[in-house]
Amino acid sequence: MRPFDDIDRIARTEALDRVAAPARDLVNRVLTNRKIADVLHGVPIGHPLHPALAQLSFGSFLSAGLLDILPRTRRPATALIGVGLLVAGPTAASGWADYSQAHEEQQRVGIVHAAANITMITGYVASLAARLRGRSTRGALLGWAALAAGSAGAVLGGHLSYHQSLGANHAEDYPHIGPEDWTDAGALADLPEGEPVARRAGEVNVVVVRRGDEVRALGQRCPHASAPLSDGDLADVDGDTCVECPWHGSVFRLDDGRVMRGPATAPAAVFPTRVRDGRLELRVATWPGVPAS
Repeated sequence: MRPFDDIDRIARTEALDRVAAPARDLVNRVLTNRKIADVLHGVPIGHPLHPALAQLSFGSFLSAGLLDILPRTRRPATALIGVGLLVAGPTAASGWADYSQAHEEQQRVGIVHAAANITMITGYVASLAARLRGRSTRGALLGWAALAAGSAGAVLGGHLSYHQSLGANHAEDYPHIGPEDWTDAGALADLPEGEPVARRAGEVNVVVVRRGDEVRALGQRCPHASAPLSDGDLADVDGDTCVECPWHGSVFRLDDGRVMRGPATAPAAVFPTRVRDGRLELRVATWPGVPAS
């Protein structure tokens, strides 16, 4: 049996939907401000926010646990627990924001991950209270118990990120497999006006939008969860023409693939375009965010 088979079984346990689905719906009812949601997803920094905060919070708790083993280090351990608890709030908020846009199997693992982290935070609150009352040994024991729960939660969080790809960039491979040379993508006259359509460039699929003689193209897969962007709608954001993901509402600027609205944090892959003899030609940009022409 592989070490993570038990976690895979969690992902297949439909009974967890009785808790996971209402939790998702509650987060979506509370988190209605898009600007706040984008910050919690990590859109402004171009990277998921939750893993970075989780490292800071859990790292503080882990360091406190190590200091509790050494003589005369209980006071700095107490300070580290305080830091971890302060960071735990925004860490949880960013995690719930990502959870609200996850698919069912991710949510099942996510709700168990959240339960482990809630147990950890409860234990560290009790540990801090005991330390502040001068009961340092009891505080250390509670801290180690909380650390054990948090370690289980960290394993589940790693599984979500690396095995189930929650928060990962699902379009990262485009610059590596897209055509580097100009590649024919069909007749310009066959493209409808102002409508996202799917085309193929070499070995990859792209979404193409024609507006008069101007053509813009992005990778077909949404970086957030691989949704087909050709099924999305065009949107105007701050005067820029964008395409909106049909699954979770991420919005990408056609000119350079920039994320204008999350939950996606990575830009869409850009394909510069040109028209020769009435034929559309594409090639992939080497770096994300390069203008399309």
